[in-house]
Amino acid sequence: MHSYTKGSTFTASKITTFWLLMYHFNYIIYKIIKILVCISSVPDTTSKINFTDENKKFDPTGVQFIINPNDEFCLTKAILLKEKLGATITLVNVGTQETEPVLRKASAIGADDIIRIDATPTDAFFVATQLAKVAKEGNYDLIITGKESIDYNGGMVGGFLAGLLNLPFINKCIGLDINGTEVTAEREIDGGKEKLSATLPLVIAGQKGLTQEKDLRIPNMRNLMAARTKVITVLPAENTNTRVTTIGFEKLPAKKPVKMVSADDLDTLIDLLHNEAKVI
Repeated sequence: MHSYTKGSTFTASKITTFWLLMYHFNYIIYKIIKILVCISSVPDTTSKINFTDENKKFDPTGVQFIINPNDEFCLTKAILLKEKLGATITLVNVGTQETEPVLRKASAIGADDIIRIDATPTDAFFVATQLAKVAKEGNYDLIITGKESIDYNGGMVGGFLAGLLNLPFINKCIGLDINGTEVTAEREIDGGKEKLSATLPLVIAGQKGLTQEKDLRIPNMRNLMAARTKVITVLPAENTNTRVTTIGFEKLPAKKPVKMVSADDLDTLIDLLHNEAKVI
């Protein structure tokens, strides 16, 4: 049984307005954070690296590829934020179909969606341009990249991406906490740490320290099997001018054989240090 105060009227439009206000109120409080994690596929550090086309191109033949380690720390942080705050995690990669096994493994660690921009990365600006389009269209709250990939160590994509999106940027991030739209962060600087505050949306470039190695997730067999059939959204690349062109790669010279010197032969040791190593 319902009772109403005399003179009060409850029209359908008022009731609808009431529930719309309640919906938006709850949305503000419980808004699920959208996180975009940029993933690079890089050669395993144990792989033998070779080049082709007069040392202008990397030769992937026989190379085992892995998730870029800095990106893995970032992905783990995104998963921890999802567990703490509630969030959706989308992985994005600029690469050819050959990167998909790495993307599927990353998805098995913990992600909701995968986007691959179908292009061969040429330079950092090209990659950032592709990522910026996805970030704009997806309206993400937090965009996380590794501070650099271990193959080229350019360390420029995060900064370019933030510039293209006109968003604040925290580089070398080793600590991140979110409360609503307020962000507190730490980044590595020479000789110490710097504490920062910012608001979402935000771009960060993370590294080891953003999460600890002990917190890295190992995907279980069930998630690995599910990731094998997970849908990957493939998008065409945006046209953009190449800003930097690779002239060529050069391997480090082969290490010279080690010379062993007897512990009591100081004259020979001093001669080698002075005339060959030239350190004394």
